Amino acid sequence: MGKKGRGRQRRAAGAPTAAWAGPEAGASPAEVVSGAVDALVSGGEGGGVDLAAARLADTEDRGWADAAGRALLAALLDAVASVWTRGWQPAETVRQVDRVLGPVAAAVCADAVTADLERHSPATVDPRWAEQVRGFGVKASWGRGEGYPAHVGAEHGLLRFEAVDAVLRVLAALRVLPPLRRLCPPPGAYRPGRPGAARRPERVDAGKLARVRALLAKAESTEFPQEAEALSARAQEMMARHSIDRALLAEGPGESEAASGRRLPVDAPYDEHKAVLLHEVAEANHCRAVWHQELGLCTVMGFPGDVEAVDLMFTSLLVQAETAMRASGSVRDRSGRAAGKAFRASFMSAFSVRVGERLVETARAAERAAQAETGTDLVPVFAAREREVEAAVAEAFGELTYSRVRGPYSEDGWVEGRAAADAASLGSRRHLP
Repeated sequence: MGKKGRGRQRRAAGAPTAAWAGPEAGASPAEVVSGAVDALVSGGEGGGVDLAAARLADTEDRGWADAAGRALLAALLDAVASVWTRGWQPAETVRQVDRVLGPVAAAVCADAVTADLERHSPATVDPRWAEQVRGFGVKASWGRGEGYPAHVGAEHGLLRFEAVDAVLRVLAALRVLPPLRRLCPPPGAYRPGRPGAARRPERVDAGKLARVRALLAKAESTEFPQEAEALSARAQEMMARHSIDRALLAEGPGESEAASGRRLPVDAPYDEHKAVLLHEVAEANHCRAVWHQELGLCTVMGFPGDVEAVDLMFTSLLVQAETAMRASGSVRDRSGRAAGKAFRASFMSAFSVRVGERLVETARAAERAAQAETGTDLVPVFAAREREVEAAVAEAFGELTYSRVRGPYSEDGWVEGRAAADAASLGSRRHLP
C-alpha cells in the first residue's frame, strides 16, 4: 500500500483446455490423483474428474481402497510442502483455501498442515509456525493414510466419493497458490541461535503487549465512545513509547536489530478501505504495508515490536469501526432511505483516513514528550530505522505499483465515518484515571 498520499495503495504483482476423459485403465492411485488434479488446475474438469473421484472412492477391492487413501494423503503432504517453498505459512494457507473452496476444504487443508508438522522434530520448527498449527485444534487421528478418506467423510458427513472430491479440489487449490515472500522458516529449516547471525531479533516486551491488549479489548467492548477514545489513546501512547525505548536501545553497541514482516488478513467487504486503515496504522508506527489484493492479505514490514503493535491496533480498530458502522447504518440518510452499501463503504473510507490522522498525532506527541524527557533527538534515530524498513520492502518486493481507492459515494456515510473515527480518537493524550 502506498505511502505517498492517503488513499493510495501498493500492490504486489499477482485458459481452459479440453475436458479430461478420466483415468486410464490400469493407472495406479497416485496416477489417478495426479491426472484429476491436473485436469482441475487446467480448467478441463468434467466427467473425467468425477470418474477419477469414483475410482479413488471404490472400496470393493480393499487393497485398492487402502492404496487410494495413502495416495491422497501423500499427495496432500507433498502439496503443503510445496506451498511452504513458495513462502506460504499455515494460517494464511488454510484461510486461502477457505476463501476459494469453503470450510470443509479448509478443514482438509488444516489436516494436511497438521500431519506435515508431525513429520518434523519440534527443535526444527519455528515457534510462530507451531503456534499457527496449534490454532487449528486438529489432531491427526485417522491413523495411517488408508483411513484418511473415511476420516474426512465422518468428520463432515460426506460420502466417500464426496470426501475424495474435496481432497482433489484442495490439491488443485494448493497447486495454484502464487509465490510469496518467505517471512518464516518452514518446518525442518528452523535453527534457533544459528551461529554467525549478523542481526539479532528484536525482543518484544510481553508484559507491555499484554497491557496494550487489555486496553484495546476494553475499547472494543465499551458502549461509551469517550471511554473507547481514552482507552485506545492510552494503548497507542504505550505502543509509541515502547517503540521509542526499543529504538534508543538499538542505538547502543551490539544492539543492532533487523526489520521483518508479517502478513495480516484483510477481508471483504470494503477490503480496499480496510487496507487503507492498515496502511495508516502501519505508517503511524514506523512500518510499511503492501497489499496483495487478490489474496486478501497485507504484508506489514517493520521492526518486530512495531509490527506487533500494528497487528494489535489494526485488529482493534476494525472491531470498533464495524461496531460503529452497524450502529450508524441502522439510521436513515437525509432522503429517508435506509443506509446501504454506498453508506458503509464511505463510512469505512472516512474512518480509515481520519483514524490515520489521529494515530500520527498521538504517536508524534509521544515522541516529542520522550525527546524532551531524554534529551535525545529522535528524528535521526527513526529516520535510520525507517530507511532500514524501506530497504527491507525494496528487497522483498522490488518494484511496486500504486492504485487509488474509489472515493466516497455517500456524504452521510463519510460524515458518520469521521465522527466514529473521532470517537475512537487516538489523538488525545488523555490518561485513564
